[in-house]
Amino acid sequence: MRRAYPGPVSIPSLADLHARAPAQQPTWPDEAERDRVVAKLRRQPPLVFAGECDRLRDQLAEVAAGRSFLLQGGDCAETFDGVSADNVRNKLQVLLSMAVVLTYAASVPVVKVGRIAGQYAKPRSSGSETRGAVTLPAYRGDAVNGVAFDEHTRRPDPQRLLDVYNASAATLNLARAFVTGGYADLRQVHTWNTDFVRTSPVGARYEALGAEIDRALAFMDACGVNPDQLNTVDFFASHEALICDYEQPMTRIDSRTDQPYDVSGHFLWIGERTRQLDGAHVELLSRVRNPIGVKLGPTTTPDDAIALAERLDPEGEPGRLTFITRVGAQRVRDVLPPLIDKVTAAGVQVAWVCDPMHGNTFETSNGYKTREFDSIIDEVQGFFEVHRGLGTWPGGLHVELTGDDVTECIGGGGQLSALDLVSRYDSVCDPRLNRAQSLELAFLVAEMLRAA
Repeated sequence: MRRAYPGPVSIPSLADLHARAPAQQPTWPDEAERDRVVAKLRRQPPLVFAGECDRLRDQLAEVAAGRSFLLQGGDCAETFDGVSADNVRNKLQVLLSMAVVLTYAASVPVVKVGRIAGQYAKPRSSGSETRGAVTLPAYRGDAVNGVAFDEHTRRPDPQRLLDVYNASAATLNLARAFVTGGYADLRQVHTWNTDFVRTSPVGARYEALGAEIDRALAFMDACGVNPDQLNTVDFFASHEALICDYEQPMTRIDSRTDQPYDVSGHFLWIGERTRQLDGAHVELLSRVRNPIGVKLGPTTTPDDAIALAERLDPEGEPGRLTFITRVGAQRVRDVLPPLIDKVTAAGVQVAWVCDPMHGNTFETSNGYKTREFDSIIDEVQGFFEVHRGLGTWPGGLHVELTGDDVTECIGGGGQLSALDLVSRYDSVCDPRLNRAQSLELAFLVAEMLRAA
């Protein structure tokens, strides 16, 4: 379709962003080295293309209009060691499996976005970590430093930003190869989770749904219907736009439109800790043409949200802005109604998405950070209840998950307990849903979508 673009938009300089004292930035020991890395990043090819970002924005417009549902998921924090074909395939496997459940069981188109190919930096509540008598810089993700607790590894290293670029490029290449090379073909739905089906009650339910899909596909074949959409999927990459020294040099002017795009990912979001209205993160993302999101925690007021929308989406462009709420199961039914109601009454059109992970994190007595599956479900249920009561559309789900059989969140069909966390706790940051828990969540959300 023909798209109207605004007049010329400038990219804020890195100096301008630094002058705004951006939150959650690393302190590089060698600023000259940082400058050399930034200069090299500016010369790198784009990781994504402006046209792809436009296509995602069109799909998110359908989410905001209540005609589609957004599924966004992946690692809390990607690691360089995790860049492998098996790891990327497993992430795609669980996201595609969830999308199939949501699409078929709820009869709604699903926009598929991974927390992938860029989610290498994490905000932290403290800039340092103390163990015994030793205090070192906090681990801020592989984009900044390493997780091992020693002085050399924890020293922030700007060269890691180049490693982020290279790791993201490799991950995107793998993801594109999988989704366009036949792996995403709906006829392969049974092969995605063969071992899982044999061992999990949720897997058996998934296999039954797969059998229904097989019958539907066989009927279509018999009728001579074989649409291309069955063979491949649109899959998009997203991450939190956290480190200005990475995101700013990856922001370029598109040759087609003369508009700026952050070509580090298709969809970028601003975190709860960095959504200051006059801050560097809002300033940068207010200029780019990517679809963008903002995390909204329990202290967000309706005025806060309306002001963010006016700053980030002054034209009210469909698909431009997504609000991702993360308020916790205990507060979702109290916090969301006035927020959604007043934002909607102000004429703000956004996609509303639920992040049921970050508001439900706690530490067990044996020292593991975890999340209770029932609390995650309760927040999602509350999110749907609020939207149903207001007559608005519960537009999506934003979850931290993995395609591996980790033991990081307790509960679910497997009834993982705090004692099970020691078995396979692989996350370097926050706990993720494993494959079985992710599919169980998808089935439960499909039921909520049918009711919505």
